[in-house]
Amino acid sequence: MSTLNESFLIGLIGDGITESLTPPMHEREGDHHGVRYLYRPVDLAEIHRPGTDVGELLRAGRDLGFNGFNITHPCKQIVMDHLDEVDPQAAAIGAVNTVLIRGDKFIGYNTDCSGFTDGFRAGLPGADLERLVQFGSGGAGSAVAEALLAVGAQRLDLVDVDVARAAQRAAALAGRYPGAVVAAVEPDQAPELVEGASGVVNATPVGMHHHPGTPFDTALLSARQWVADVVYLPLATELVTAAKALGCHVLDGGHMAVGQAVDAFRLFTELDPDRQRMRDHFLSLTGQGPVSAAQELGAAQ
Repeated sequence: MSTLNESFLIGLIGDGITESLTPPMHEREGDHHGVRYLYRPVDLAEIHRPGTDVGELLRAGRDLGFNGFNITHPCKQIVMDHLDEVDPQAAAIGAVNTVLIRGDKFIGYNTDCSGFTDGFRAGLPGADLERLVQFGSGGAGSAVAEALLAVGAQRLDLVDVDVARAAQRAAALAGRYPGAVVAAVEPDQAPELVEGASGVVNATPVGMHHHPGTPFDTALLSARQWVADVVYLPLATELVTAAKALGCHVLDGGHMAVGQAVDAFRLFTELDPDRQRMRDHFLSLTGQGPVSAAQELGAAQ
């Protein structure tokens, strides 16, 4: 178990993540527990390194005394080739976003899935799960798809420009969730599916500061649907803004961002983080200020 005089050195490896809010969330929670906790972003764009260098960066971090790393786009699947052990759920998802360094070993976990699940249950209680369309089947998309099926999705269509990747993910998911229909979909089929969906999820980078836009034409949406986004920089993505304007129930990317941070902090430190405190801190970082769960639900409705 962790002790109060222990210190933690954690990193985040990904592209375009210098402005990530994960480091301050972790560091503030460490302060509340009275531990020394330093979290450093390793931005591939800033150091001019490709995602395929993630293994080399992990090994360098181990040699420099890091306790672990969070892993984000575009490395969540690439990193798996460089791990000594992988948690069974992360192995099933096919993506890792949290790596613990224990001695010489790298141990991989996926807290995106649990983070999205907790956020979904809190932010969209009673959501219609009959027909869902998800854009993106990469690292984050694999975790989100797993979460949607775990909470009861009856049909899930995966839309990806990499159709082969979506087909591989759909086949794997269908094998683990035989009671649901999971299919890979060509992008040109997406408009019809979006119009008939009960819920739509964006699990692509589209909408980020560095990748503006929406993954589909938001004019296809209607007020009877719910919409979820995994992007949180900005929190009010073009998709989230348009969906709210149409009257859709909306789950912004902040829920998953906080959820994955909570679970990763617990893995890194073996301490029990306060989820609401981390959510409040996240909201203050985005300029919204802390709000109650009741206020959030009221705003969504």
